Amino acid sequence: MGRTKLSMARLATHLSNEGYHVVNLGYPSTRQSVADSVSQLDTELKRHGEHTKGYVHFVTHSLGGIIVRAYLKQQSPPNPGRVVMISPPNQGSEIADKLQDNIFYKWSTGPAGQELGTSDTSTPNLLGPVGFPLGVITGDRSLNPIFSAWIGGPSDGKVSVERAAVTGMADFLVVNHSHTYIMRSSVVFRHVSHFLRTGSFDRSSS
Repeated sequence: MGRTKLSMARLATHLSNEGYHVVNLGYPSTRQSVADSVSQLDTELKRHGEHTKGYVHFVTHSLGGIIVRAYLKQQSPPNPGRVVMISPPNQGSEIADKLQDNIFYKWSTGPAGQELGTSDTSTPNLLGPVGFPLGVITGDRSLNPIFSAWIGGPSDGKVSVERAAVTGMADFLVVNHSHTYIMRSSVVFRHVSHFLRTGSFDRSSS
């Protein structure tokens, strides 16, 4: 949310170097709802689908994970593969609860920002368990002490470790990184690659 596809550029390059055909999608995350973003994702997948011969994997950061969950709840791409979510608010975030009525938060996060709370009726919590091979990587290092206090317990400063998890996931990993920069970590790169290949994270080394 509030980022561009440049934030995933290093990870995209890493996966390209490993032989994947990578499509790094940007979307106006602060100007549309989760449903609008799902529609955009569907359009993009159909546009690239005619060139797809192998498995279709997804690697997401933060809000992107909720969009992919919502998309895969509705339909499946040709040759569905594996999914890695990095710092996803899979059970919502206390930050969205605290700031939902804040004018600046509303302006800076748009419709989707109102959907990411922790209530039973929030978009992430209405999606239910996942039914696809999913690995979740989240962080336990916060750069914002105020947000950390609001969340309580280990978090990456935006999403608690506990709320990054979702029922049905195949593997779960916590690394010492913050929400903002976790997707640029070489350690995360290694685990993403390992999950896409094997369906689990690399436990052979730290």
